[in-house]
Amino acid sequence: MPELPEVEYAARRARRVLHGRRIVALRTHHPSQARALPERHARQAQGRAVVGVERRGKAQLILLDTGASLLVHFRMNGDWALGRRATALPPHARVSLDLDDGRRLTLVDSRALCRVTWHAASAPPRLHLGPEADDPSLTPADLRQRFGRKRGPLKPALMDQAVLAGIGNIYASEACWHAQVSPRARASSLTRPRAERLLEGLRAALADGHVNAGRYHRGERQIPFRVYDREGEPCDRCAATIRRAVQAGRSTYWCPRCQAR
Repeated sequence: MPELPEVEYAARRARRVLHGRRIVALRTHHPSQARALPERHARQAQGRAVVGVERRGKAQLILLDTGASLLVHFRMNGDWALGRRATALPPHARVSLDLDDGRRLTLVDSRALCRVTWHAASAPPRLHLGPEADDPSLTPADLRQRFGRKRGPLKPALMDQAVLAGIGNIYASEACWHAQVSPRARASSLTRPRAERLLEGLRAALADGHVNAGRYHRGERQIPFRVYDREGEPCDRCAATIRRAVQAGRSTYWCPRCQAR
């Protein structure tokens, strides 16, 4: 699933294409998306100018000149594809935005899980998000306060968007590795020194993600992650063998030596 660095990268690409342009046509190309964005809502966006594109956690907001907005969520593997209005739609097209300069921005998703929804100015989307994980004002005390209410392990708590916005399975594992904390430790047991290391670990993991922006598929990342998807390989820090376990239905990767519980 695309997480904060990947969604930020996608939002910047969309912003370059959409900002200041007028939407000539907004169309859906899959039954599930047509249910999320019915024709009466799509018509509300047609003819409107885009005044901004923002990222909120793992979601994107396309802001219109009426004050209304389009909420875009990639879910597991959605992405933007840029083309021309005169050409055929790309494979797995789910939603397309035809623009007044002849270009077309298409939301593609082979699994058809992505979503675009329209929201009136009087009813903006309610995302129920915690602070952005890359917020420079975030402090170790903030982390302790937010995780203090969680009874389960640390790594699933990191993925709770109401606790921190933007972190998913990959960067939760990576942050724990950078911080040298166990992803299986109780979230509520976070001491101040561990909270300081975890905050540094989050920032290091996200910084790495921004440098290596782009969607990850198994074995396709030019620079490997530190632990994610590296079961059985040596840890870059201590050479112990990286392990994998399942937490909350997702794979967790960690080093048993330098991330001992």
